[in-house]
Amino acid sequence: MSESTPGSRPRWFEDYVPGSVHELGSIAVNGEEMLAFAERFDPQSYHVDPQAAAQTHFGGLIASGWHTGSMMMRLFALAYLSPESSLGSPGIATMRWPQPVRPGDTLRVRVTVEHARVSQSRPDRGIIQSLIEVTNQNGEIVMTANPTNLVRCRPV
Repeated sequence: MSESTPGSRPRWFEDYVPGSVHELGSIAVNGEEMLAFAERFDPQSYHVDPQAAAQTHFGGLIASGWHTGSMMMRLFALAYLSPESSLGSPGIATMRWPQPVRPGDTLRVRVTVEHARVSQSRPDRGIIQSLIEVTNQNGEIVMTANPTNLVRCRPV
């Protein structure tokens, strides 16, 4: 897996400004990793069998959406979340895969902060809702997600 990410720095709740856009870098889709993931976790024919996949409407092997999500998550964890402040996530409202991901693709991840508010019950942290967009080398959106993250406020 080859990837590039911007330099990470501590990021606190106050740094996640609604409307801000964060480019998280890129990651290459390795065909062997894609196949190994699918064989272990999503063994549908269009993910694991090149001959069968060629006969589907996809016309060839495609990555499992869960593999695409895992590649996105690597960049999200390394370049968007901060180990000093990240408190996990209560979930993802939506996740979509509008275009297939194929071996050799290069994926880029962009995150837009949609909403950010301080928790009413725990004012030492905030709740952030984001839009994640994953695009391929052609600029086509191959995945979107709307996660919620809990993040510590900057220490005073």
